[in-house]
Amino acid sequence: MAVKIEGTCDPKFNRVKDAFAENFEKRGEVGAAAAIMLDGKSVVDIWAGHADKEKTRPWARDTLVNVYSTTKGVTAICAHRLADKGLLDIDAPVAKYWPEFAQAGKDKLPVRYLLSHKAGLAAVRKTLDEDALFKWDKMTTALAEQEPWWEPGTKHGYHALTFGYLVGEVIRRITGKTPGTYLREELAGPLGLDLHIGLDAKNDARTGDMIPMPPPAPGEPNLFAEIMKDTESVTFKAFMNPPGGMRPGLVNTREWRAAEIPAANGHTTARSLAKLYGAVARGGELDGVRVMSKEQVAQCSIEQSNGPDALLILNTRFSLGFMMSQPGASLGPNAKSFGHPGAGGSLGYADPEAKFGFGYTMNKLHAGLLIDARATALIDALYASM
Repeated sequence: MAVKIEGTCDPKFNRVKDAFAENFEKRGEVGAAAAIMLDGKSVVDIWAGHADKEKTRPWARDTLVNVYSTTKGVTAICAHRLADKGLLDIDAPVAKYWPEFAQAGKDKLPVRYLLSHKAGLAAVRKTLDEDALFKWDKMTTALAEQEPWWEPGTKHGYHALTFGYLVGEVIRRITGKTPGTYLREELAGPLGLDLHIGLDAKNDARTGDMIPMPPPAPGEPNLFAEIMKDTESVTFKAFMNPPGGMRPGLVNTREWRAAEIPAANGHTTARSLAKLYGAVARGGELDGVRVMSKEQVAQCSIEQSNGPDALLILNTRFSLGFMMSQPGASLGPNAKSFGHPGAGGSLGYADPEAKFGFGYTMNKLHAGLLIDARATALIDALYASM
């Protein structure tokens, strides 16, 4: 039976709607939403399927889901906003804002390296408590004490979880607000975004359950197998320390939702991702709310890191806090596009040349490491419509 797609779609973008339907028919989609904001106007805002594995709860207009590392892009936007206001100097030492960070030879390490995954702080070496993931002070104290795994600036490696605590603590030291509070008060509230880092229990009833990903097929990159090869490696520690971080079903618990993990536990809708990135894509302003200036938006498109990743079994390419297009993981044909995918499939990004923001959220996790085939199908359909 063909999936019933709800919402609105400008007829010019019917290809996107068709690709979205095809994701259910051919790519194993269970529940999902996709949205595109073009020069401040919503042109695609669609959703379909179910919010749970058993398919008893229809996906609704306001269904929230965890978007894993798509959260990193949101956190990066908060940092760029502070830079734009003159409150954060991206080339200043982290220790200027966070004095305790100066330990273990990190006194001169610049904020730029935190944003571009060059800091060498992708993991904590000492074994942390099972619940440390949910204890902000435990994570930031451990990172302040940690000696870099490589000489900062000499290479890059994906800071899968630590990115959020590192950048988030700089935000907190500057503003006095946790990243989740800063996001809510400075961006989500003014722009009317349903976007949360730290989700209130009142929202649980409309939050979709994340459905685990299948193991990689033969020949596909198997990150988990790579992780388990060496329990003292930076890759193992990045994903398995704190030890409770990979617990099955953790993402669907109140404990996970309530915490502030600014690299991994944002909860949002595709509409809100598209609106936030859509504001950035049209010069940084929407509905009278300035997210950042045009000059700061330009900084988001400047490559900082490119090539073999020190943690992942592939190449990665980053600007200041965002992933950028690379072979096999394209954000379309325009070179200045930037954003962030999340484990299992979600994606938010801005294309400043075409002036649009894109958001895709879903609950069935797929095994790809960068941009998922379902999001790619939507992106291809989008540019074919322009």
